[in-house]
Amino acid sequence: MSKIEKADEYGRATAVPAGPDNLFTYRIRGLARSALVLWSWGPEVAEDRVHTLAEDGRRRMPVFVTARQARAYASRQGWDVYTDGDSPLELVRVQRWLADPVHRRTPPGAVLDAWNFFEDLARGFRTPHALPAQGEVHNHAYEKLFGGEHDAWTAEERAAVLELLSAGVELWESCPVMRNPPTPGRRPRSSQPAAPGASKSPAPHTPAA
Repeated sequence: MSKIEKADEYGRATAVPAGPDNLFTYRIRGLARSALVLWSWGPEVAEDRVHTLAEDGRRRMPVFVTARQARAYASRQGWDVYTDGDSPLELVRVQRWLADPVHRRTPPGAVLDAWNFFEDLARGFRTPHALPAQGEVHNHAYEKLFGGEHDAWTAEERAAVLELLSAGVELWESCPVMRNPPTPGRRPRSSQPAAPGASKSPAPHTPAA
């Protein structure tokens, strides 16, 4: 199995098996919905994505309150879950900025994390159309954001970012979730509302060709 490098609690590099059944926890803190989700990443995963399950012709996202619950769920299915202490996604900061982008300062770190996360969330639900199609305007905006030059966004780039993040927030707040997901063979508790939600930062955005 392929290995990826991660830092242990002392900052030392350690090898971690990476595959479709190896997941990371990631905590999202939003206004209407907060949760701990599972996120697939690694050399053996075709594309980074939030972990979802198919049920009755639709997909649902398992959500948890604690990392311990997430590990117990994964262990029952023979999966490994890794938590490495990375910062959560402070979606609240993005949502407050979206509510008043004229008067509020852009929170670049949170915006970058949210952009990456929303792409992975759409892939997890197999619904890339849930986000606006991205083109050169988005590529330029992302590059400036990544380089700490978001103040240099053009009006068109800024509008594109606001549109994409607004769609991402809508997807996050409306996607079907599964609280305390059971082992296979039992019917899960599924719900539209959130379960309050630690932590692996999403992989970088892939620019449009």
